[in-house]
Amino acid sequence: MKRSTKIILGFLAVLVIIQFIKPEKNQSVLDPVKDVFNDYPATDSTKQLIVSSCYDCHSNNTYYPWYSTIQPVAWWLDSHVQEGKAELNFSEFITYDAKKADHKLEETIEMVKEKEMPLESYTWIHDHSRLTDAQRDAIINWAEEARKKIVP
Repeated sequence: MKRSTKIILGFLAVLVIIQFIKPEKNQSVLDPVKDVFNDYPATDSTKQLIVSSCYDCHSNNTYYPWYSTIQPVAWWLDSHVQEGKAELNFSEFITYDAKKADHKLEETIEMVKEKEMPLESYTWIHDHSRLTDAQRDAIINWAEEARKKIVP
């Protein structure tokens, strides 16, 4: 057997084996008491906008598309979700102290204003998460109003 054939077969074997090593899915029972909208309500349209554009990476519940079951894509997605939740978790927002909550909302405003969020790599595949300027303004306005309710 040629060396190149062995390399290709070895690569294919590794690809098959890694399909059985799957990260834990980011899906849990929602606790609406801890969710950001419990204390900082938004209009239905703004809430839906934030949920559809932010919650996959910044909450305890991610919608997983079909390709998320294929390795190494699942690991890459899991890494993004874990990083996103570590930075800001809307599902646990009420557990943040006032200073942290204010800072997270301030960062949200900055990231949305600077068009750093949602990530470009996310919007490539998730057209629904692309934000217009008006949608960005709606999220920014909600976050600014929410910041006013926080008493540090």
